[in-house]
Amino acid sequence: MSYRIGVDLGGTKIEILVLGPGGNEVLRRRTATPAGYAQALDTIASLVRQAEAEIGATASVGIGIPGSISPATGLVKNANSNALNGHPFDRDLGALLHREIRVANDANCFALSEATDGAAAGARVVFGVILGTGCGGGIVVNGHILEGRHRLAGEWGHISLPWPRMDEMPMRLCWCGRAGCLETYLSGPALAMECDGPGARDASQIPARAASGDAQAAAALALHANRLARGLAAITNILDPDVIVLGGGLSNLPSLAATLPALMQPYVFSDTCTPHIVRNLYGDSSGVRGAAWLWPE
Repeated sequence: MSYRIGVDLGGTKIEILVLGPGGNEVLRRRTATPAGYAQALDTIASLVRQAEAEIGATASVGIGIPGSISPATGLVKNANSNALNGHPFDRDLGALLHREIRVANDANCFALSEATDGAAAGARVVFGVILGTGCGGGIVVNGHILEGRHRLAGEWGHISLPWPRMDEMPMRLCWCGRAGCLETYLSGPALAMECDGPGARDASQIPARAASGDAQAAAALALHANRLARGLAAITNILDPDVIVLGGGLSNLPSLAATLPALMQPYVFSDTCTPHIVRNLYGDSSGVRGAAWLWPE
């Protein structure tokens, strides 16, 4: 097929993108995400049909979701959009659209987008990081998503904060039921709480506060960068990626990509530490582009 449709199914919005030959953007639409499972399926199917009517062609369809399809059951698992969990999402949508649908975790779609024609284009091993309301990751090797046996590859947000310090004990409880998960230290709400105390969730003004001389904001950013460096050092000791791509709202923190290699150095098991860390090229469009690239040329 000459056209590829990507859909990013988020908690608040559904975005659809059509890529033409060579990856050029042909069409893009956004709409609010309905509350129910059946309604979400109908909305996506309607968006696909409308897009195909506009381009006058049938396209391949890839979907990025905030979870994954269990290889054991064929049902969605680990989705923070709870309406998806326990349903055969790819089969149900495929039945509505009368074709095969490819589905992947949204962080995997982000990594695939940046590895295909984004900030890590041409790199062999890419680790994509999403730092926003949560903490996700995806791995792409030779242009293909590495999902793993249980489709857990890249879920670094639920490994424990490496090399914890005494003043970081006891470790924080995570919504998953365990303590010490990186998501509880690296997400936007975690940064806000570190700076402004329990109950704070908005970290958007912290960089500006730090730049204006707010010592509390500057200290919170420095600690966040140190924790991120420890997390990425642990990934580097296992995967040693050619490129690490930063995504999500916190990827816009000033100079973050440039400062991380030196902060990682004490924790990387090597005589030298020169990881190539870059900001994403496509911003919040990377997820929907990666969904389209689930069907490669």
